[in-house]
Amino acid sequence: MVTFLPSRPGRLADVPTFERAIGGAESNVACVLAAAGHTTKWVSRVGADGFGDHLLETIASYGVDTSAVQRDPTRPTGIYFRTAGDRATDAHEVAYYRTGSAASAMSPTTVDLRTLQATDILHLSGITAALSTTCLSLLKSLTAPHPAHPTHPSHATPRPLISFDVNYREGLWPDATTAGDTLLTLARGADLVFVGEDEAEEAWGITGGPTAIREALPEPRTLVIKNGSQGATVFESNPSTHPHPHPHPHSPTDARGRTGGCSPAGAGASTALPSKAPCSAPDRGRTPPGTPPPHPTREGDTVTEAPALHVDVVAPVGAGDAFAAGFLSATLRGLPPKHRLRHGHLMAAAALTTPGDLAAPPSRAHADRLAALDDTAWGRLRLAPGWTNTADRAQEEVPTP
Repeated sequence: MVTFLPSRPGRLADVPTFERAIGGAESNVACVLAAAGHTTKWVSRVGADGFGDHLLETIASYGVDTSAVQRDPTRPTGIYFRTAGDRATDAHEVAYYRTGSAASAMSPTTVDLRTLQATDILHLSGITAALSTTCLSLLKSLTAPHPAHPTHPSHATPRPLISFDVNYREGLWPDATTAGDTLLTLARGADLVFVGEDEAEEAWGITGGPTAIREALPEPRTLVIKNGSQGATVFESNPSTHPHPHPHPHSPTDARGRTGGCSPAGAGASTALPSKAPCSAPDRGRTPPGTPPPHPTREGDTVTEAPALHVDVVAPVGAGDAFAAGFLSATLRGLPPKHRLRHGHLMAAAALTTPGDLAAPPSRAHADRLAALDDTAWGRLRLAPGWTNTADRAQEEVPTP
């Protein structure tokens, strides 16, 4: 979508002017991953209008491949307006104008599914599922187990690692019950799921913290549960005990010994990352020094926690997408769970310390150095606007009281 950001705080009725930007969960993830050095492709539909031109030009400027985006001559590009406040506050307002948009016409017949399958990671969002019944059909087809091989019925056709961000937006759904049931079904079909504790309570009525959410979502091999400024927790199941009904050929270390990949992907208002590009990371599969082993939990799960960073927040919008991009980037590089979470926090901190949805990420070397800090040093970090541009020993690494 094209996003209109207010020129000053206040009700939408009182804000006189807005600044144009871009928005969209999946395209945000693709842009951040591309800026971090990965090969990404965004698959969607936009109108044959000026806003569509702006989206394609801006997203491509981040290094994202937009060649699979379709232009619709009869439907407009979606737009939305928002206030300057945090989504979590009652004063926050969002005005969506997406009904009948080009993206809402996505379906299994309008998207080249082969393009989406030729990836290492396919990143999807619950927002896309809310746009229309055809968009929902598309996401259901992408998260469904692949059919068995015609000559080997016991072998399912390999698919990309499916990453799904629940991204519950109450205003996009006709009713809460439909939203909760739908999002739970899609999450259960994914391999890697991102969900906030607040989202789990709002969409599914689940309270009791990460363990209760994991009990409701045992199917995903990797479940990342976010708790805002408190931090995040990742549950990972042991492949030998994993209940998922189909293989995961592109997990960080799969059955063929392959580590990660270099290109995340998504669809719809989604993100697609071609998987056949060479990887530039020399440290793929390497466990950084000082990394403690994960702790086993029930039924073969391992659980890892990483506290969030102290951040001088400029604007909260886009932090969730940036966190997902950081976690996916570290996943593609084969980094261990704690470092994946920390890279998520660092990417989120980059977004939090800038006014728009997208922010330039820290360099890979800078992020790796911060992610490798011991727990005490990590807890002392305080990141302020401009921290991603610092060189050598960054100011934010100075211990704070």
